[in-house]
Amino acid sequence: MNDYDVIVVGAGLAGLRAATRLAEAGRDVVILEANTAVGGRERTDIVDGFRLDLGFHVLNPAYPAVRRWVDIDALALRRFPVAVGVRLDDRIARLAHPLRHPSAFPETLRSGLVRPADIAALARWVGPTLLSARAAKKGRDVSLDEGWDRAGLRGPLREAMLEPFLAGVIADDRQRTSDAFVRLLIRSFALGRPGVPAAGIGALPAQLADTARRAGVGIRLSHRVVSTRRRAHGWHIGVEGRDAVTAHTLVLASGLDHALDAPHPPTRGLQTWWFAAEEAPSGDAALRVDGRRRGPIVNTAVMTNTAPTYAPRGQHLVQATCVMPSAATEHEVRRQLGDVWEADTRPWRLLRRDDITHALPVQDPPLRLRRPVRLDDGRYVAGDHRDTASIQGALVSGQRAAEAVLADLGG
Repeated sequence: MNDYDVIVVGAGLAGLRAATRLAEAGRDVVILEANTAVGGRERTDIVDGFRLDLGFHVLNPAYPAVRRWVDIDALALRRFPVAVGVRLDDRIARLAHPLRHPSAFPETLRSGLVRPADIAALARWVGPTLLSARAAKKGRDVSLDEGWDRAGLRGPLREAMLEPFLAGVIADDRQRTSDAFVRLLIRSFALGRPGVPAAGIGALPAQLADTARRAGVGIRLSHRVVSTRRRAHGWHIGVEGRDAVTAHTLVLASGLDHALDAPHPPTRGLQTWWFAAEEAPSGDAALRVDGRRRGPIVNTAVMTNTAPTYAPRGQHLVQATCVMPSAATEHEVRRQLGDVWEADTRPWRLLRRDDITHALPVQDPPLRLRRPVRLDDGRYVAGDHRDTASIQGALVSGQRAAEAVLADLGG
């Protein structure tokens, strides 16, 4: 069968959610995916027995869309401490969430990074948003850099911890990102405890794909769409090396595929290095940053301290993330890792380097939480570039696109 009610192009999170909602409403739906597996950017590969995600990913169970549409328990989430280790000139300082890790609060105060003035400034900056997400949407949005300046947030807390930590989260080491967007992210971190599925981040789209199939969605892998042409009663979809497919309605959820002539927002990139180690450089599972900023790495973590399932028995996996464009060499990365972890990295084996040029859509101010999912030519579009640059945004955009299709089809 090559004629459907709806064709969804792309089996990432947005496409899977859109197709599932449409199938649950009784529509005949197929997903065409260019790759050999579902997931898009949320992918996990097995390399020499190690689970390597496509870049460093975390799943936040506090996201409303995740709570609604994902079986978190089935993913066996391995959660990171809500803490950050900071490499300083003479020591490693550790800052922890005071409510999640109350016993670590004295250590946080002794770190030398948290002064009374910093606490007051941090409260001015993010406090209202922690109480209500609506606070982030009030007033004129500015860049993160300006938002911190307005709140009076300066000094070592900002420079040694917040700047490198958030650079790896938003793929922006110059703080140009929307201040409102970052405050919403901080709120989600405060409310949840992010982690990784035991089987890797690819377990998330795999679960969503199973849900979609149970709803009646057909998923065709290795089907690269090369053209979309409007016909009198629908759309004619050209597929590389395969028969064309037709449908009444078309949803584009394939990210930044220029062959489809869809909206292509600007993006920011991240680079992740994966190393295998015989011994863990530390027993700490918290993310670690270089507060001295002496190298390209913005964050690093011993993944197996949180998720031992990411490596073969007796082995350890270390990730290091840089902001793109990055000219980092393996020598520079190893040198900084050795300094940050106070370890000899020479025996570590490089497993892979991931250059994710389009890791996240740019979220510069002013923040727009809802971009149109209807295109002028009658097609629909889904992806985190329609909402927020997050798993939450991808899932919500898929739902919104499906609801728009159903409204226009009259069902």
